[in-house]
This record gives sequence, structure tokens and C-alpha cells, in this order.
Amino acid sequence: MDNVNYRLAKEKDIALVLAFIKELAEYEKLGHLVENTEELMYKALFVDKHVEVLLAEEDETPVGFALFFHNFSTFLGRAGIYLEDLYVRPAYRGKGYGKQFFKELAKIAEERNCGRMEWSCLDWNKSSIEFYKKLGAVPMDEWTVYRLTEKDYKEL
Repeated sequence: MDNVNYRLAKEKDIALVLAFIKELAEYEKLGHLVENTEELMYKALFVDKHVEVLLAEEDETPVGFALFFHNFSTFLGRAGIYLEDLYVRPAYRGKGYGKQFFKELAKIAEERNCGRMEWSCLDWNKSSIEFYKKLGAVPMDEWTVYRLTEKDYKEL
């Protein structure tokens, strides 16, 4: 994998990032929920700086992406990395790209003195669950994710 480059996304990568998001949504059978646009991604990445995107390229061909942001642990008193999305295109799966994404994110977490890395995984995605366990990740079975949609919190 000497010809693979991992780098943070730049402004010129917005269309690619959105394409990856749409591919991931289709893989998760949630494509109908994507409302994101290039304008929204640009604002999130480069204006508000709410998220960051790590891209993988093999010989300058886009392979996958990881979208992450910082959360905060009140117990640790330190920021962490929350991995929102990790996606490797089907033709490149099983070749070590996913593991390398985690290594690259771990480097970022270490450089930024983060206390931990966290993410969620769909229950039906058994191959990802096994992959995460091989990395040493521990499922947080005693926690349940809750959500209020925009409609819900506006009514609140």
C-alpha cells in the first residue's frame, strides 16, 4: 500500500465527499434520507468547521473517506474523536484500507491529546462489527442512542 495517500479534505474535494456520503447512504439502504448538498458540506467543513474528512487515494484514485468531529468527555476532561462515517468503496474492501483509516485517525487523536475514539454501527452490519472487534473496540451495549429530529426539537 505504498501508493496510498491519506489526507484531510480540501475545498476542491467537496463533490467527492458528497459522492462518498451518497454511496455510503445507498450501502446502508438509507439513500432516500440524504438531504446534504455541496453547499452544506462546504459550510460544515470550511466555514463552521464542525467536521473534518480524511480521504484515502490509491494512485490518486479516491478509495474512501472518514468523516469525524470532536466530542468531549466530562469524565476524562478531554476531547475525543467521534467517527461519524467510514466508507471504503467495494472494489477496495478487504485490502487493509479500513484498518489504515483507523491508524490515521489514531494518529490524529494522539496528536490532539484526545481521550478516546467512538462511533456507532448498524446492528445488521456484522462484517463491520467483526472488523471493529478485531481492532480491539468494545461495544457499548449498555448505552442507547436517542435522537430528536429538527421537527421534534422545534416543537420542544
